[in-house]
Amino acid sequence: MSRNPFHLAWFLQGSSVQAWAEPWTGHIGTSWQQPELFLDMARSLERACFDYILLEDSSYVGESFGGSTELYLKHGIAVPRQDPSVVAALMTQVTSRIGIVPTFGTFAYPPYLLARLVATLDQVSGGRIGWNMVTGSSDFAAMNFGLDGMPEHDLRYDMADEYIDVVQRLWSSWQPGAIIADRASGSLVDPSKVHAVNFEGKFYKTRGPLNSGPAPQGRPVIAQAGGSPRGRGFAAQHADTIVAHPKGIDGMKAYRNDVRARMAAHGRDPDQCKVLFMVAPIIGETAADAQERKRIREARAAAQIPQRLAFLGKLMNIDFGGMDLDKPISDELTTNGHQQTLDQFKTMAAGRTLRQAMGEHNVTALSVELIGTPDSVAARMGEVMQEVGGDGFLFSMPNVSRRLLAEIEDGLVPALQDRGLVRSAYGHQKFRANLLEF
Repeated sequence: MSRNPFHLAWFLQGSSVQAWAEPWTGHIGTSWQQPELFLDMARSLERACFDYILLEDSSYVGESFGGSTELYLKHGIAVPRQDPSVVAALMTQVTSRIGIVPTFGTFAYPPYLLARLVATLDQVSGGRIGWNMVTGSSDFAAMNFGLDGMPEHDLRYDMADEYIDVVQRLWSSWQPGAIIADRASGSLVDPSKVHAVNFEGKFYKTRGPLNSGPAPQGRPVIAQAGGSPRGRGFAAQHADTIVAHPKGIDGMKAYRNDVRARMAAHGRDPDQCKVLFMVAPIIGETAADAQERKRIREARAAAQIPQRLAFLGKLMNIDFGGMDLDKPISDELTTNGHQQTLDQFKTMAAGRTLRQAMGEHNVTALSVELIGTPDSVAARMGEVMQEVGGDGFLFSMPNVSRRLLAEIEDGLVPALQDRGLVRSAYGHQKFRANLLEF
C-alpha cells in the first residue's frame, strides 16, 4: 500500500455530446445543450473526493480525415464543443471543494483576457479553478482566430514561456491584502498594493493591472500535458499537475522520474507538482462481467476504424483517410500536432498494417489496463501506484454516463477508500491546498 493516499481526477473529453448513440446515454443527442449531465458529474465526483475535473476542448470542426468535415459531423467526433468557461462556471456553483480545470489555448486568448477570465472563475468558485494550458496543435483551429496556421512545435513552447510569464505578472498585479473594504474610511482598495505590469516581450505586450481584482489562490492551478521533451521541460517549469499517459509501469515510472528531475533542475520542489496518469477502468460485478464489457467495447471499436482514425488524425494533424488500410504507416510520418501521440502510435503499429494496428489498438488501456471488480481494480491501482511512486490517476473515458459515474462513485472509490488509497474527505477549501495535501 502507498505510504500516502494518491490523487484522483477526471479528463472530460469536451463539454458537449458524450458517447453519442452508445448504451446508457439516454437522450444525449437532444439534451446535450443543457449541462445537467456535467452538473451531476461534478456533484458525483465531489462526493467521491476527486481532486479535479479537467474539461478538454478544441475550437474547430475536424476535417483531417479525407479533407472533409463529413465524418466528424455525422458521428459527433469531438463536435459540438461548448465553451468550457461557461460549463466550468456552472460546475463551480453546484460544488464546494472539487477543482474545475477548463482548457484554454494560448493562441486563442490575449494574455490579459485569459488572466482576467481565469481570475474571475477563481473568484466565483472560491479558489477552486485551474487552467489546462495548451499551446494548440491544429492549423484549422488557428485559422478560426485569423492566423494562417500554428507556429512550429518548439516555437509554440517558446511563446508559451513568455505567455505564462505575462499572465502571472497580471495575477500578481494585486498584492495580498489589496482589498481592505474599510467602510469607516470609505476605502475599498489600497492603491499602493495594485500595480501596472507594463510588459513588452518578444511575442506579447500588456499594460495591466488586472481590473478584475485578485484571484483567491493568487495563481490558479496550472495543468499541462507535456509529452515531447520540450513539452516535459515546459510542464516541469510551470505546471502544478501534469496529464500523462506513458505506457506501462516502467514507462510511468520513467516519465515521473524525468519530470521530477527537470523540476529540480528548475529549482522547484518536485512534490509541488502532481503527475496523474490516464486510465480507463472497466468495472464489473464479477471478473467475467468486466471481461465481457471489455469484449463489447473492443468489438464496437473494431467496427469504427474510420471514426477512430479520424479522431487520431485530428489530434495528430494527419489525414489517415488517404492511407491504405492494408499497408503499414510510413516510418517517415511526422507531425506539427501531438508528437507523443504519433510516436506511441508508430511504436504500436510497427510491423502491422494500419488496419491490423487499429484492430489491435487497446481501447481499454492508456497507461495501464484496469479491468475487474471494484475491489480487484482498487487493489491493482494500489499496486501500480506503489511501483510508480505517485501521484495518482486521471480517468479518461469518452462514454460518460450516469451509470458510469455511479460505478466509480459507489463502486470503485469506496473500495479505494477502504484500502486507505484515496481520501475520504477534503482537508481544505481551495484547490491547490487539496492538491498539495499529500
